[in-house]
Amino acid sequence: MGTDHHTRTRVRNQSEQIGGWRSCVANIANARPQKSTKIFVDTTNLFVVWSLSMKKPPNKPTASELEILRVLWNRGPSTVREVHESLSEKKDLGYTTVLKLLQIMTTKGTVRRNETQRAHVYEACLPAEQTKQQLAGDMLQRVFEGSASQLMMHALAGRKSSPDEINELRRLLDEYERSRR
Repeated sequence: MGTDHHTRTRVRNQSEQIGGWRSCVANIANARPQKSTKIFVDTTNLFVVWSLSMKKPPNKPTASELEILRVLWNRGPSTVREVHESLSEKKDLGYTTVLKLLQIMTTKGTVRRNETQRAHVYEACLPAEQTKQQLAGDMLQRVFEGSASQLMMHALAGRKSSPDEINELRRLLDEYERSRR
């Protein structure tokens, strides 16, 4: 009986650390002593669910997910049908494919779904600029080891840039330097 009492006490303490699951775990901890394995399994399951529900940095969107995000950024909150119609202008995608991608993106935290209407409405969780900054920063670190000059040189070497683009880059660099002083 002593070991089971300690097990219940340990589970209670863990539940207090977890926070929102206190009452659920406390109910498990008050189970009959011969069910200590069940207590362990149930507590582990609750911890896994809780830890997965914690806010994590958004996952990097795939190419298809970026196309959907562009539609949502341009149109604003949209139904699956509206996103599908917009994407269908450029490439052949099935309605169910768009639906599945939006469901995955909802799970990843890239978009949120408003279920108050009959047709669910999706919207991007982050504005376009913030997402682009995160993707550019990630690529800068992973590919160019944090070197912005290497990124710029490779970007310019990869294609012919117009004089207007070069002037815009100069202007942006000058503006960036002034803001750092």
